[in-house]
Amino acid sequence: MSREILIQTQKEERLVAIIEDGRVDDFYVEVDRYQSLLGNIYKGKVESILPSINAAFVNIGQGRNGFLYLTDAVNPLIEEELSGPRKFIDKIFKNNKAEAQISSKQKRSRGRRNKNPISLKVGQEILVQVVKDPFGEKGARLTTHLTLPGRFVVYMPCDPQTGISKKIESSEERQRLREVIKNFTFAKNGGFIIRTASLKQGKRELIRDAKFLYHIWVKIYKKAEQQKAPALIYEEGELTWKIVRDYLTDKVDKLIIDSEEEYQKIRKFVQTLIGREMVSKIQCYKGNTPLFDSKRISKELQSIYDTHVYCKSGAYIVINPTEGVTVVDVNSGKFKTKASPGDAAFMVNMEVVPEIARQLRLRDLGGIIVIDFIDMTKEDHKRKVLDALQKALVRDHAKTEVGSRISSLGLVEMTRARTGKTVESISFGKCPFCDGRGRVKIA
Repeated sequence: MSREILIQTQKEERLVAIIEDGRVDDFYVEVDRYQSLLGNIYKGKVESILPSINAAFVNIGQGRNGFLYLTDAVNPLIEEELSGPRKFIDKIFKNNKAEAQISSKQKRSRGRRNKNPISLKVGQEILVQVVKDPFGEKGARLTTHLTLPGRFVVYMPCDPQTGISKKIESSEERQRLREVIKNFTFAKNGGFIIRTASLKQGKRELIRDAKFLYHIWVKIYKKAEQQKAPALIYEEGELTWKIVRDYLTDKVDKLIIDSEEEYQKIRKFVQTLIGREMVSKIQCYKGNTPLFDSKRISKELQSIYDTHVYCKSGAYIVINPTEGVTVVDVNSGKFKTKASPGDAAFMVNMEVVPEIARQLRLRDLGGIIVIDFIDMTKEDHKRKVLDALQKALVRDHAKTEVGSRISSLGLVEMTRARTGKTVESISFGKCPFCDGRGRVKIA
């Protein structure tokens, strides 16, 4: 199986396509007019607290206040007996013992939902990270559980827990990685999560990655001490850096980029933090034809903006995203078979399942998703279609949850984590004539 990463840079825009066996498997867009806040760390100021919805609104200097669930403001570091880092965190949260003392009766009245040990106050300065970009009229979603993702590990400076990715199933490998974690003694606070990419990686590579993240954290909290809220403390890397970090593995045959300047940056980054053996996979494209055109994927990428997606058999799916729900409708179209109607419906549903999972990735659709499969009468067929959908979603980097059953109407309910704008919303704006309704008036 061949796998390539193509990065095409244009004026004020960067496009990334992950190609698997000559077909686009994943797609990312970054434009200068829309700067994602995802992963950024801010020193913010609490503007208001609404106990009724168990949340606080935090000014991070971005026009609209960020939204912080009080349950996301739980910080285990406050309770730990740590030296330097503890004093810093205490200073940021301005937490004192008198404010933290709450009677047992008050604790019980709060219920299970509000488990926040930090006594937030209006005007208080707090260190937060963006976990979801602003969407519609909503501000950015925030958390105090800071995470710094690396190539092989994720560092959590405010959470002392450690863990290993569930996707690493081998008990021997998990035990080996637990032994490696014991060598992360340079980190005086926090915890680490071992990513799936660390599978079979050497001890040296994992320690180097963890040290790199810890040094970033040291710079972050030193800067936070000096800055006054609201202020940007740490900015997540640009798209090119994230792609190299998360996708350039042994399974990739080559990475091709059409910018000489970016090519040199990537080579330097890879050689320093990943290893010299990966540098040979990086190539600079210098042809006169745009990179995506030369690889004949421009037409395929254009189709991800279409509402109709056709399969080889003639069956097709219709994708209609709204602000709250995305609806995927499955249709038999020109599909032909001598099988019974029940078996034909099952065959169509099984064919479109991989394409549905692929389109969700390509378009980066999130939130609630309802899939209207063709009606099936046999329970065995329903179970196999549901299993196939869950299997197809395994390779998705976004978190997904699928309902446990297909309803009597053939509907499957699922969710996909929404962290930012969809690919379509980044590339297109609302029509000023029909106000986004997509209708043409008949004369």
